[in-house]
Amino acid sequence: MADVTDGASGRDAVAGEHAVVIAGAGPTGVMLAAELALAGVDAVVVERRTADEHLGSRSGGLLARTIEILDQRGIADRVLAAGSPVQVHSYGNTVLDLEGFPTRHPYALALWQNRFEQLLEAWADELGVRIARGRAISGVAQDAEGVWIDLDDGSRLRAGYLVGCDGGRSLVRKAAGIGFPGWDAATSYLLAEVELDEEPEVGLRRDERGVYAIGPADEGRHRVVARDDVVQAGDAPTLDDLRAAMRRLWGRDFGLRGAASLSRFRDTTRLAATYRSGRVLLAGDAAHIHAPMGGQGLQLGLQDAVNLGWKLAQVLDGTSPASLLDTYDAERRPVAARAQRHTMALTALSRGDDRTAALRDVVDELLELDEARTRLAGALSGLDVHYDLGDGHPLLGRRVPDVDLVTDEGARRVSELLRDARPLLLDLGEGAPLDAASWSGRVRVVRARARGPWELPVLGGCPAPTGLLVRPDGYVAWVAQDGSPRGLAAALSRWCGAVSGG
Repeated sequence: MADVTDGASGRDAVAGEHAVVIAGAGPTGVMLAAELALAGVDAVVVERRTADEHLGSRSGGLLARTIEILDQRGIADRVLAAGSPVQVHSYGNTVLDLEGFPTRHPYALALWQNRFEQLLEAWADELGVRIARGRAISGVAQDAEGVWIDLDDGSRLRAGYLVGCDGGRSLVRKAAGIGFPGWDAATSYLLAEVELDEEPEVGLRRDERGVYAIGPADEGRHRVVARDDVVQAGDAPTLDDLRAAMRRLWGRDFGLRGAASLSRFRDTTRLAATYRSGRVLLAGDAAHIHAPMGGQGLQLGLQDAVNLGWKLAQVLDGTSPASLLDTYDAERRPVAARAQRHTMALTALSRGDDRTAALRDVVDELLELDEARTRLAGALSGLDVHYDLGDGHPLLGRRVPDVDLVTDEGARRVSELLRDARPLLLDLGEGAPLDAASWSGRVRVVRARARGPWELPVLGGCPAPTGLLVRPDGYVAWVAQDGSPRGLAAALSRWCGAVSGG
């Protein structure tokens, strides 16, 4: 079972030494644990919440790149069945439609976070992931060989690596001495799932008081997002705080009688100074926080996990040196920094005053240009992420298109060949086979013919490759155009570990 909580059995199940301890069982932590489980790594997740604590649904859906990642792991179908495809990206008043983008998922998926977490945890359970709930980390100390983790029940764990997926107030980040520079909050909102006696005015409003909304939630409740005046740190919000905010914004509280969840979020924007300090790493909100505008937070965390998981596994089994982990910081921090710039811009554009309305009008005029709309849609959807892996073919450093293939085993999609989270060498040429024999057991080699064009979001079509090395996270690490294996051995050594004579 994935959940080993609460009580003596839970303590016994996680006691002792582990290759990896993950702090936090939100989507980022669970996704990372699942990635490590696919690689056979001994990992355990420690979560301070018990199984029955309800935090509400902070996120309302999944974006296109996230859905692609779930497809690469074979769980997209079950997630898609639980949600509804929608076009949600917008800048100013302009909707950024993904229709026509070269992806199998040119949309976002409306799905509350609590339901997505249930589906993600069910998959993690199938993989044997262990989650110890009701256990909080109280102290962290690392040395050259590993990390000591103290828990609030007096027990102690030993790990080769500790990954903090424990949110914006991350104890792991603080214990590791990692700075968290950025911008203080300028706006504050209350987010709640509430019980109402009267039918509310459903919909989003924008005026001089900001943006605020009421919409349906699960089990007959309603989701309320209400502008709040507590911009700097304050006490946890109360039902009276929410009632006062609703009366100020809507003129009435619609018979508010209870809240299943109630929290405050601000547009504080901070980025960890580094994602790695020795044997301690950060992912998700522990590494980056920002306003929820654009729906970037959950997506960034899941993509952090998929970037980090295979790298950590290869370091732990001795395939790759510890320096491989430095590429996690080098690749993911710039992605988060760019997303933060967009969330700050979107937050500024959401203000209801006349000056901001004028700015929105100008932005809308610019977005009449196809190129402008396409670039922003690519950025917000996560489909245009580009890791700097050097100069070369347009595919290098970008997510691999999910092209239909003809293989010796029949028709396959590229995403289907990434289900086991192993490096993939696609031999697409008609000449001599690409040679990766020295990396046998580390790399899956598939000889295939592509059925269809190779297209990238924003950039469009690109020259057909004759060979691709695809990392477990779905990003292209090497490309051949002319059937030549030039540079393949170097790429295999870099991303799949050096071998004798390789």
